[in-house]
Order: sequence, then C-alpha cells, then structure tokens
Amino acid sequence: MKNLKEQAAATILAAHKVTFLTGAGVSTASGIPDYRSLKGVYHGLEAPEYLLSHDCLLQEPAKFYQFVKHLYHPEAKPNVIHEKIAKLETEKERNVWTVSQNIDGLHEKSGSRQLVNFHGTLYQCHCRQCGQPVSWQEYLKSDRHHACGGQIRPEVVLYGEGFTQDILEQAVAAVAQADVVVVVGTTFQVHPFCDLIHYTKANTKIIAINQTPVSMPVAFDMVQCAGEDIFQLL
Repeated sequence: MKNLKEQAAATILAAHKVTFLTGAGVSTASGIPDYRSLKGVYHGLEAPEYLLSHDCLLQEPAKFYQFVKHLYHPEAKPNVIHEKIAKLETEKERNVWTVSQNIDGLHEKSGSRQLVNFHGTLYQCHCRQCGQPVSWQEYLKSDRHHACGGQIRPEVVLYGEGFTQDILEQAVAAVAQADVVVVVGTTFQVHPFCDLIHYTKANTKIIAINQTPVSMPVAFDMVQCAGEDIFQLL
C-alpha cells in the first residue's frame, strides 16, 4: 500500500493537465529563506510588510532599497522541485503550468516557460522616472538610474499595489485548465493568490504539500512534508 507521498507523486504523474501553485517553501532548499518562518527574512522586523510596500518605496526609498537588496540571491540554483516541474512541462502528453508567488527567478532558471510570476520578479527592473528597463546588476549597485537620476525599482508587486488584469487572467486560466492542482511550499493565506483555488473545476484533484498544515475552503489532500520528498519520486 502506497504512503501519502507515493500517492501524491502517482497522482501527479498520472495527470495530463497539472498546475502547480508555488510559494517560498519551494526555494528554501536552494538557500533562499522563506518569509514567515523563524529563520525567514521577516524575522526580527517590526513592520516587514511596510519595508516591502509602495509607501516605503516612495516615502523612505533608502530603507526600501536596503531591505530589497537582501532579497536577491543570484547565486541560488534550482532544486529538485523546480527541476522536476520544468521536466514535466517538456513531456508532450502533459500540459503543465506554474503560478508562483516567488520573485526569485528559480523557475525560469530551471527552464519553466508556462509560468505566471504572480508577484513579479526581482530580476527585471525599470526606472520610475524615464521608464527604461534597467538590469538587476545595475540596480544592486545603486537605486538611481545613471542615465536620468530617477529611482529604479524591481518589477515586483509591493504591498499597497494592485495586480494587472493580464496576470490575473493568466493565473486563473492556468488553474481552470487543470485536472490536478498542486499547492507547494506555501501556507496559502496571502490574497489574492490563495483565491485562485476557487477557479478549479468541480472534479479537479487538489493536493497541498507543505511542512506545516494548510487551510483551504475546498476539499484537498494534505501531505505534510518537505516538497523535495515528493518531487524526488517524480
């Protein structure tokens, strides 16, 4: 008799249309700290949401810049979760999508193409004054654009900012097409990301893989473990 991990892996492998909803826990094995754990980037900060907010960007740009720089981990490499998702995407008999909360670029590094970066990415930046794209390497040297002196920002969705209609529609479509939806490495409490689960089809199988329990307003199978434990079986 298969255990829960083996059952989850078998369900994923048997599916033709799979959508992964990934969070910060997917990248911890790559050396990127998550946001909410005791060792996460928010630990010890009184108002971390403010430091990653539109208000902080405008009102205290130096404080915003110092915080955001610590979120960059360009040396990080994809782990088995990123790699197995990307591999599944290449198999002709499958239609695999990933909708990710992560802004670390590791799904792209692993080769995923059917990917919705729901919260944007740190690795695309632009100047707020002239609108020109700026490399992330330049941004890490200074948050001021050498060409015009304007403030540079990464293209991530900050607290207090809205989502584009295009991103919302892509994410909803990715979830709606799936026969199996796999929620990985997230407590699934951040809106509107967690609201995507409402767009699953009536007969869609939903699996949550996380080290701590997950709550959802729909029926799902919970596998409480590190995501690598299951993805190594794929």
